[in-house]
Amino acid sequence: MRKPIIAANWKMNHGPKDTEDFLSSFTAKLDNLTDQVDVVIAPPFVSIPAAVAALSSNSGVAIAAQNVSDQDSGAYTGEVSTMMLRELYVRYVIIGHSERRTLYGETNAIINAKLKKARIANLKPIFCIGETLEEREGGKLEAILRSQITEGLVGIEEKDMKEIVVAYEPVWAIGTGVVATVEQAQEAHAFVRSVIADLYGKPLAEKTRIQYGGSMKAANAGELLSQPDIDGGLVGGASLEAASFLDLIRAVAAVEAAE
Repeated sequence: MRKPIIAANWKMNHGPKDTEDFLSSFTAKLDNLTDQVDVVIAPPFVSIPAAVAALSSNSGVAIAAQNVSDQDSGAYTGEVSTMMLRELYVRYVIIGHSERRTLYGETNAIINAKLKKARIANLKPIFCIGETLEEREGGKLEAILRSQITEGLVGIEEKDMKEIVVAYEPVWAIGTGVVATVEQAQEAHAFVRSVIADLYGKPLAEKTRIQYGGSMKAANAGELLSQPDIDGGLVGGASLEAASFLDLIRAVAAVEAAE
């Protein structure tokens, strides 16, 4: 049984004060939901210290960074290293998000280097993959996903793959309000799992958690998470308010409790 994992990607939203206010409200009503669902929050870099300070050691909520450098230190203006994140008690890091790929030109090779750096530092990557609408309509879905997975995981050993969460994000469904149908999402997740099985064997693939990353919210979370290969969500807009994010987590927990 794979424990669901819901990760909030706040993108460039919520400064330190907003982060403190959010977590104060959020954790007060979280109750024991983290017993059933792994909860991760990825604030902007400047808000990570406020997030860590606002969370008690037994809150059950983990902090993620939204990005990390593929370098350890040096003349890399604006970059943040894995060890800097470790100093802030960050546990997860989002790598390869579609916005990093499309807006900032991150290639599979760069993403691969970041995954390796993250694992050396004992950070848990949330490794993002996904196709554009043009690629899907052009019949390239499987080719794109296979390329992103195989090239992104070059040199990643089995022991490290066990610590990686994969996030499938159909790029055409991010921030658009458009959601892949449950059937489309499940089909893509099943294919992703099959590629991981090709690379690492079926037993490890069956243990790998694969999140859905396209406009998940409380209204559709239950239906999505009821699918056999969907193990959580990488959530954008619905994670920006404590109430809506709590509702989403409750919906996921309800599916878990019913199984």
